[in-house]
Formats: sequence, C-alpha cells, structure tokens
Amino acid sequence: MAANLDYLDPNLIPLGEKVLTYLEAEKDLHRATTDAVNLRAPQRPAATEFEQRPTAGSFDQSTDEVDQRLENLRDDLAILRREIIEMLPVRNEFIKVNLGYGPSRVGAFHKPGTPADKPVYELRIVQ
Repeated sequence: MAANLDYLDPNLIPLGEKVLTYLEAEKDLHRATTDAVNLRAPQRPAATEFEQRPTAGSFDQSTDEVDQRLENLRDDLAILRREIIEMLPVRNEFIKVNLGYGPSRVGAFHKPGTPADKPVYELRIVQ
C-alpha cells in the first residue's frame, strides 16, 4: 500500500509543480503555433473598390512578433525540460508525482541512437 502512496511524498512537490508548469507551457506553445498558422493562412481580399497600400518601407510586424513568441516559448520549454530532468532522482524509469488528480508519472529516458558516454535524455510525462 505504501508504494501506491509514494507520489504524495512532500519531497516530490517541487517536481510536480515544475511538471505542471511545463505542461502549461506546452499548451501555450500549441496555442501560439495555431495562432501562427491562422495568421499565415491566405486571407480573402475585401470586396472594396479602393485598396490602400502600405507606405514604402513598412511591413506587417505581427508575423515577426508571432515568430518571436514561438521562439521564446520553445526556449522556455527547453529550459523547463532540462530542469525537470535534473530534478529526477533516477533515469530510465518513471517516478510517480501528484499533478492534482492522482498519481501521474514522469521520467527521463535515454534517447536511442545517442552515445552511451554522453547520453541524451528525453522527458516523458504520463498523466
């Protein structure tokens, strides 16, 4: 029975909070990616008689802002991923954590095809 309650260990609370932050950042990246796709989708031109053209040298900055936001979100995710992997006490197995709705699992697993002397780990989260 005690093994089933390991995820309630107070030492795992910071790890659980970091995983929740990571999952929220993933959702933000997904939303931002969707916004970027929608922004780049071809728009139907308005049925107006006269079209006002942008002034010479000006350009739409919204796509640059969206690209910058995507880059920032990807960087934030990479940092969070690295921090979570560093917080995990073991590699290549799952740890039970409390994400607010019972035990979930998080683990860092060796990526196949990377050298054993300098392993690269991927983060896996099972909710």
